[in-house]
Amino acid sequence: MSGGVEWALHCCVVLTAAESPVPAARLAELHDVSGSYLAKQLQSLSRAGLVRSVQGHSGGYALTRAPELITVLDVVEAVDGARPAFVCTEIRQRGPLATLPEACTTPCAISRAMTVADSAWRAALRAVTIADLARDVTADYGPDTFAGIRGWLAAPSGDD
Repeated sequence: MSGGVEWALHCCVVLTAAESPVPAARLAELHDVSGSYLAKQLQSLSRAGLVRSVQGHSGGYALTRAPELITVLDVVEAVDGARPAFVCTEIRQRGPLATLPEACTTPCAISRAMTVADSAWRAALRAVTIADLARDVTADYGPDTFAGIRGWLAAPSGDD
């Protein structure tokens, strides 16, 4: 999983606290990350329909739907794609003791195990929403956390 997933998840959680669209540069400043790299993650989220870009002086990014309706898996797949974590290359059909292709009518034990693991991983990520993460952030850092974020986002940036 790419580092962009972490950045995108943090942005989605922050956007739950925002009262208006948040510029990409402001999100990058908040997280002290590269603005150009973060912009790519936000574009991926936008293409997936998870955030929308609002143009103009008060522009920025906002969630497109309630955080209860956006799963961690949605964000992972928006940033990294929906391909499985493991792709079998049929290594059992190579080398001096190769299994003949016609004998390989079902996936091998390794492929089956990795497919089960990938399914479990996706199910676990599908079970957690952005709202769940926001609740956990509040539980971890206190009830004033999002008020602090809202206040920081509303304050003029150092670039203004």
